[in-house]
Amino acid sequence: MAAKEDDEVKLSAMSLENDATAASPAQGAPDPIAVDEKNEVESTALKLSKNQLKKLAKGQGEKKKIKEKPTWNQPGEGRKAKTKDDKKSALSALSQKSEYVNDTPKGQKKDLSKAPMADAYHPKAVEAAWQDWWEASGYYSCDPASAAGRPRDEKFVMVIPPPNVTGSLHLGHALTAAVEDTLTRWHRMLGHATLYVPGTDHAGIATQSVVEKMIMKQSNLSRHDLGRTKFVNKVWEWKSEYGNRITTQLRRLGSSVDWSRERFTMDDMCSRAVIEAFNRFHEDGLLYRAERIGNWSCALKSAISDIEVDYVELEGRTFLEVKTHKGNPNDAKGRYEFGVLTSFAYPVEDTEETLVVATTRLETMLGDTAVAIHPDDPRYTHLHGKFVLHPFNGRRIPIVCDADLVDMTFGTGAVKITPAHDPNDYECGKRHGLEFITVFTPEGAINHNGSPFEGMMRYDARIAVEAALVEKGLYVGKEPNKMRLGLCSRSGDILEPMITPQWYVNCDGMAKRSTDAVRNGELKIVPAEHEKTWFQWLDNIRDWCVSRQLWWGHQIPAWFATKRDETGILKMDMKNNDRWVVARNEEDAYAKAERLFGCNRDDILLERDEDVLDTWFSSGLFPFSVMGWPEQTDDFKAFYPTSLLETGLDILFFWVARMVMMGLQLTDTLPFHTVYLHAMVRDKDGRKMSKSLGNVIDPLEVISGCTLNTLLEKIDGGNLPPKEIERAKKDQQADFPDGIPECGSDALRFGLLAYTVQGRDVNLDMKRVVGYRLFCNKLWNATRFALQFVSDFRPTSNILDELMVSGKMAVRDKFIISRLMACSKTVNDCFATYKFGDAQQAVYAYWMNDVCDVFLELIKPVVYDMSEENKDNRWAAQASLWVAIETGLRILHPMMPFVTEELWQRLPGRGTLGDLEPTSIMLAKFPQCNDSYRNMECEESMEATMNIVRACRSLRQQYSIANAVLTHYFVKVASGKAEAAAKSQIDDIKTLGKAVSVVINPEEDVISKSVGIVVVDEATTVFMDIKGLVDYAAEIKKLEKQLLKTTGPMKQLEVKMAAPGYDDNVSHDIKATNTERLDAMKKKMTDIEEAIANFKNLAALEVLS
Repeated sequence: MAAKEDDEVKLSAMSLENDATAASPAQGAPDPIAVDEKNEVESTALKLSKNQLKKLAKGQGEKKKIKEKPTWNQPGEGRKAKTKDDKKSALSALSQKSEYVNDTPKGQKKDLSKAPMADAYHPKAVEAAWQDWWEASGYYSCDPASAAGRPRDEKFVMVIPPPNVTGSLHLGHALTAAVEDTLTRWHRMLGHATLYVPGTDHAGIATQSVVEKMIMKQSNLSRHDLGRTKFVNKVWEWKSEYGNRITTQLRRLGSSVDWSRERFTMDDMCSRAVIEAFNRFHEDGLLYRAERIGNWSCALKSAISDIEVDYVELEGRTFLEVKTHKGNPNDAKGRYEFGVLTSFAYPVEDTEETLVVATTRLETMLGDTAVAIHPDDPRYTHLHGKFVLHPFNGRRIPIVCDADLVDMTFGTGAVKITPAHDPNDYECGKRHGLEFITVFTPEGAINHNGSPFEGMMRYDARIAVEAALVEKGLYVGKEPNKMRLGLCSRSGDILEPMITPQWYVNCDGMAKRSTDAVRNGELKIVPAEHEKTWFQWLDNIRDWCVSRQLWWGHQIPAWFATKRDETGILKMDMKNNDRWVVARNEEDAYAKAERLFGCNRDDILLERDEDVLDTWFSSGLFPFSVMGWPEQTDDFKAFYPTSLLETGLDILFFWVARMVMMGLQLTDTLPFHTVYLHAMVRDKDGRKMSKSLGNVIDPLEVISGCTLNTLLEKIDGGNLPPKEIERAKKDQQADFPDGIPECGSDALRFGLLAYTVQGRDVNLDMKRVVGYRLFCNKLWNATRFALQFVSDFRPTSNILDELMVSGKMAVRDKFIISRLMACSKTVNDCFATYKFGDAQQAVYAYWMNDVCDVFLELIKPVVYDMSEENKDNRWAAQASLWVAIETGLRILHPMMPFVTEELWQRLPGRGTLGDLEPTSIMLAKFPQCNDSYRNMECEESMEATMNIVRACRSLRQQYSIANAVLTHYFVKVASGKAEAAAKSQIDDIKTLGKAVSVVINPEEDVISKSVGIVVVDEATTVFMDIKGLVDYAAEIKKLEKQLLKTTGPMKQLEVKMAAPGYDDNVSHDIKATNTERLDAMKKKMTDIEEAIANFKNLAALEVLS
């Protein structure tokens, strides 16, 4: 036990029952940061004296000296229990990177014979060369000929969610990679035809923005200064130079994607698919060009779809910064006012009367073309059929009656109508045949229709219009008003409803097929709770606006056709909409135009649409475009449809739904049969990971390590306000005072998988992930230690079967094989049901508890004994250990590919197991549970034995018995299975309990009077003979000192609680806390007094004996 607040209390033996009922070997994994501490110091917290250390160094007190005896994980080897500071020191030590130079030629197999196994795990050295060798050996590829004829359950095909080519992966992407590659490697090891296809997305808006900023910074030129062709060429140059960071990250993460099939959403193969899809949608009557109101980003100067809108709720008057504006001169910070309802009056034509209306967007009144009232409102019956006059241009504005739009109980009961800039007004305008007047330019400035405010940016115009209304005496006032503000998810710009001509796809039929597929079970969504969201969105889907006013992207394959002798035919005029020709190429477009006009191509002019397609259009084709669709390629026939789509919940609509809709429409097949949605990754405080918050961590910073200065510089480079910057820096300094230590890819993957609890957001504490670096070290040391035990062992290709029929296995051997089978079953079941966190816990517990804490310790004396009579026992122990390690590495490999390959390659017998022996662990068979090898009787026996061992360790710790001193134990156990188990494992109890003897169910007169006692359970009690081993006077003196230290604070608290007015003046929570503290102190006093009495009694008994 670790020392606590007032030092450890040496309690009486009977008070230690709970210590003896610790977790069984099969229980789940603890906090990974405590990996190297668990059970190593479980039993003793005593620090050896200098003399004891000298004696141990000289080998004094040893019965038998063993040459080059390996030591590892020996419980309580003279260490005190480690504190939090010790754990921090352990992690800090990891940040000291080892200097390693990879001398393996690229693509060749690492030669492990050149260097002995290192004393500790060094990620850089371990992970070097394997990825290049796997890739060069073609292990990631899959032959379509061999896959084509295999049934669905023997194939696993998955495409990567293509990340934006502009950026780099963050820990959310790393979680995606960890989950996907774990599944891929598992299926590959199951012998399935396995293909994992990588790719990146051209990210139209993001990429164009990045390159525009770069050109402006380097050359002070806009894209318009360059022209479209040169600008697009610049983007391709940028992609070639900077677009490979993601592939580097994926390789470092160990993703086993088939790089020979890597795709980019604007490469030739994907571009052909985009053109074909656009044309087929048009030919099927689903794609059309129309002028309607939609979301317009003035910053991007482009339309965006409804699901690319983020909403901000304003509770009332709020001032916001608008980056596209120069700044509000009336606000010290240049911010603009939102969340107010402004009222003004329209003069009624030919009367002295005015009609008051209100709006949250005052600048839109420049485009008003009606005022609506309710037909049943008695206040305005006399205004039916009348007009109001626009105060700035004199335009006659009709007063219309509209029961659908107007609530006569709200406000004045009169509503201004701006059909070109409000979705509800747009519908009203269509009902009443109103004029649609657009008053904004694409940049968000007032156009000629808004004179005299032409040229002003929209929110500057808002201020000017208000001032002008005041001057005209038409301003009524304004008041705070709750409102929802729509923001562009791409640019952060405040969106403007605008009427523009765009290309749309009718999604009704595709959406119904997509929902039907889930409802009838053809498509499975995991976790199933997200089905409700799927139905809610697709059952209420709108037509999809697929055109964007950008230059980077797939240019729309449509041409506007005119005759050479025609003039005044404008492509933006919807009267000429039938002149748009959708075609697969310009030659095809000319042929269609010839048929349209009935003339030859020499008389025709074609102008291609300058707009590009929504990025999600090409991404929606990804599962089949990467296979060569629309061509019936070998890949398409062998690997489509794919098996699984794994991605984050946040793009369920953006991407997943569109893939399903487009797959069903264009291939008449679901693109995959299962969708697995992992949770959103947030920081430890539950905040979304964002560059602007300074909490984004690059996976390479964890893999390779990162200094604190680098982390702090990233925060300075973000968009946080000063107070948040200081907070973020303090968090980073507290979490990583020495930076992030070099952890390696395996630790990162394993740590991220621990967080995958279905349906929940992941609040990721990076310190916990870093802690799994210690597990890698434990795994390394355990295997290194085990290799010494099997250095003279020669395995065979069917060693497990030989072992199980040998008749030579002890309980401990049967136990570890049984636990191995249980682990393989659990992991297989968890992978099949996407419970990666449970799989991680199962394999962690197997290695830490079953292998390290139990089996390796138990077989030490067996392996050290090289006598002839122990030959069979030794062989069985070595065979069991080899199987436990080798099979355990295979189970772990999909989650931790690098370290498992390195350790697996180092096992004895590698290369001697026959023609079918795989060259890499990733090609080895994934372990399956053989139920006949499960042995619950041996597992129960081992659990009972370990309970006894824990009691023995607890007693040694309680009485501060030095490790070099072997003790005598007496165990009382109920007759039957428990007694048989204890007797069959006496040697194991002696080994782990550091005993010179263990007597099961002795006669009462055999048990010494001076004993420590632990009651394990109702059936088992352990006694330790402490005669001559304990300095009772010294122990009593320590306890009396603790008693004195406890008495003072307790009396002070009692006085405080008895003070006048305490009950009336002290809060309930504080009183409850004080009562709890006092009870704890009283219990501690009682425990100390009982312990003193127990030591005095034991001292007296020893004198009498």
